[in-house]
Amino acid sequence: MLREIRRELGWAARTALRTARSRLRSRASAESRFRGAYFADEPVDLDAIRDYKLESFPRSGPLPWLDAEGAPARVEEKLAQGEISGEQARQCRAWARDGFLVLERFFDSRALDRIWEAYEAAVAGGRVTLQPEQPAPGDPFPSRSLDAHLSVPEVDALLHDGGLKAWMRLLFGREPVPFQTLVSHKGSEQREHSDAIHMTTYPVGYLTAAWIAFEDIRPDCGPIVYYPGSHRLPYLSSGALGIPPGDFRRRGYAAYFEKYEPAIQRLIADRGLTQSVFLPKKGDVLVWHGNLIHAGSPRKDYSLSRKAVVLHYFAKGAVCYHDLSGTLTPMERLK
Repeated sequence: MLREIRRELGWAARTALRTARSRLRSRASAESRFRGAYFADEPVDLDAIRDYKLESFPRSGPLPWLDAEGAPARVEEKLAQGEISGEQARQCRAWARDGFLVLERFFDSRALDRIWEAYEAAVAGGRVTLQPEQPAPGDPFPSRSLDAHLSVPEVDALLHDGGLKAWMRLLFGREPVPFQTLVSHKGSEQREHSDAIHMTTYPVGYLTAAWIAFEDIRPDCGPIVYYPGSHRLPYLSSGALGIPPGDFRRRGYAAYFEKYEPAIQRLIADRGLTQSVFLPKKGDVLVWHGNLIHAGSPRKDYSLSRKAVVLHYFAKGAVCYHDLSGTLTPMERLK
């Protein structure tokens, strides 16, 4: 366990350095891009904010329509008026209640194989950089990559898939912005967290993730686990945990391991949250709310892969930022 923590802290320190270097480069363009499409009820002066954290923004709406009070009635109204189908209504009800939905057999198996082959070729050719890690003994699989869509057209096309964007548009009630990808050969074993500590929006709630299974997922490979209904809990920010501005630039993810992860474990215990395991078939997609608590379960059999791609979206006109580092989302991700 100590080795794992040291490995994560080493990677986190390098991440913090890269974040500090990119902070000034991306600030002007990011502010211009976000300012042009605001929809928050209360506008803010991005130039006046030094650290982009949850507490730096007013408590402003509007909430996503499925997060707002009366969401079930709104779903039935849209169904009655023919604005959504019966299947869309069913999924919207699940989203409002549970914070996730499952799209079964959403992608063709052969299409996924072609995407994976292109990704593997890009890794072999040095066009994709894998995140540094010290693999566990007996682990045959490489580490994951961040933002492979910037160098692999097939992954970029997946991120911009029209069918997925249509679901994000429905969930947001606004146009989605595709902006980040994670590609992995194996289970992450990442402890319970919500994406909101990493990718927060102003107003809150306008972030989603789509986890795509590139193979049938088996129980011992370290499948995704999640906690239905946890998206309705208050957002757990770095400020609420007493992590001071600038801490990420000095220490990387140290405070995340010291304060955030234990706080999430306490929250799960205090609220009596129940864990669900996602065991999809190839082509299935799990879409979750940005505040849904989820994790990568322990890998019981290191010989088993867990090939998957995760896509992230936020709503056009929302401000998207990294709460831990206090930085805006890098515009170079918006290919």
